[in-house]
Amino acid sequence: MRKATTQGLACLLALLAQPSSEAYTSDSPVSAPKAEVVVMLHGLGRRAQSMAKLADYLSERGYRVHNLGYESTDYSPGTLLADLDERIRACCEDAGRLHFVGHSLGGILARAWIADTRPTNLGRLVMLAPPNQGSLLADRFQDRWPVSNLMGPALEALGTEPDSLPKSLPRPDYPVGIIAGTGTVNPFGTVTIPGEDDGIISICATRLEGAADFLIVNASHAFIMRSTEVAENTAAFLATGRFLHDAPDTITGCPDDWPDQGTPAG
Repeated sequence: MRKATTQGLACLLALLAQPSSEAYTSDSPVSAPKAEVVVMLHGLGRRAQSMAKLADYLSERGYRVHNLGYESTDYSPGTLLADLDERIRACCEDAGRLHFVGHSLGGILARAWIADTRPTNLGRLVMLAPPNQGSLLADRFQDRWPVSNLMGPALEALGTEPDSLPKSLPRPDYPVGIIAGTGTVNPFGTVTIPGEDDGIISICATRLEGAADFLIVNASHAFIMRSTEVAENTAAFLATGRFLHDAPDTITGCPDDWPDQGTPAG
């Protein structure tokens, strides 16, 4: 079973790991210097095109969108952040407000960049299926070839250890909205992850103390960014700081050392 699980996950990740250097930028008609800008960051092993549908949706609603591709499987998070820092400064220093939308690793990199840089024009962050408490699959496969070779050094940084990248980041004091999925196209991941999951990330692992809102949707990790429900709620959060529901969704049964939503930052 262990061998089959490893091989199955490796095959799934191989399908997802496409060249990620492509940058798809969709500029809305609102192009004035004080326009509201959204920086989009894709997940590990993906490319900017995976976020294109969501980028177009936000662009049509008046945002100036920069959907940045980056070599997610080739470099450490520190190197990725240095490259993204130059590109974010180049594209977005004139923004009236600077928002972020990140899928999986992309959401973690957004949190890390904000923690290091904290621009004065910071807006809101929407995280799609983020491993805020680390990834159990990263723990399991970070030292196992071919998964570790395919996913690169960023995989090791996404584990659940106290010094992992997600767990070393400070509690946000800016508005963060989290969208977690319960659908899956990856049975190999699901049998490895306890509780509800999206095939790659446990719902419990997406939670973050200080988040302003939390939403659960029926979508898989690989395709959550293509959901119309996710697009509508992402736009709502960027505009209002809340998703399209009366109260944050709740879940139970998470490990004791993984926090509940805590007190929203607002």
